[in-house]
Amino acid sequence: MTDLSRYQDPLTIQRVLNTAKTIAVVGLSNNHLRASYFVGYYLKRHGYQVIPVNPRETEILGQTCYPSLRDVPEHVDIVNVFRAPDALPDIAREAVEIGADALWCQFGVINEEGAQIAEDGGVTVIMDRCLKVEHARYVGRMHWLGFNTQRITSVRAGLQ
Repeated sequence: MTDLSRYQDPLTIQRVLNTAKTIAVVGLSNNHLRASYFVGYYLKRHGYQVIPVNPRETEILGQTCYPSLRDVPEHVDIVNVFRAPDALPDIAREAVEIGADALWCQFGVINEEGAQIAEDGGVTVIMDRCLKVEHARYVGRMHWLGFNTQRITSVRAGLQ
């Protein structure tokens, strides 16, 4: 089993989140019930430019959808991956090729070869972490359901 802690450093996560403006979401679905759609929607609502990457779609979240990272016409700060782990080495190669700053692999997207390819190409790797959850954690908007309650407390309303 891979020691994932090297890909989950809080300071690295915060740096990546605080410096990124553009996030290409590989495997973004147009299905509103899929986790990738929810995460993409959340990121867009929080000011990031979300670029959908899915060869089966032409538009998602009101944005042009590209078949691959190579087709994205601008710089990508974070490549956020919602694909099976065995797809990661090829996605990592594309991330290196386009000069992405970070490769962010969602929960369960764990592939050591892909991580090594990205790292060897100078791309920061975060693995087995949800971008939405980490953003909410470090921006202070985490609630047990993932909603912003405008309160900082561990006590639920009505129990005080």
